[in-house]
Amino acid sequence: MSVKKILFPTDFSTASDAALVHAENLAKQSSANLIILHIEEPPLAYGGGELYYGLPEPSSERILEMLQNVCPSNPELTFEHRLIIGDPATEIVRIAEEERAELIVLGTHGRTGLSRI
Repeated sequence: MSVKKILFPTDFSTASDAALVHAENLAKQSSANLIILHIEEPPLAYGGGELYYGLPEPSSERILEMLQNVCPSNPELTFEHRLIIGDPATEIVRIAEEERAELIVLGTHGRTGLSRI
């Protein structure tokens, strides 16, 4: 399989950590560039007409720091980080098309989120 770009969306979960190993192996096999992507959903401000006071969201700086810590273990791999705000499914598809990524590698926790892509 000849792949030039691999998109790796992460939500910083253990499933994403496991998927990174696979993305890294695929990138190494095909000398592909790896795009490590995190999509932050816009915060909910209102819920049912009342202000939403849920758990505090990490700051933008903290999210960027977390993203920069997601790196392949092989220092020879070419990779870049991308941080975007939006709907994860929509943005994964948009970035894959924009970057002309031939492969998307992502972890799943067994729920239905993948059907949205």
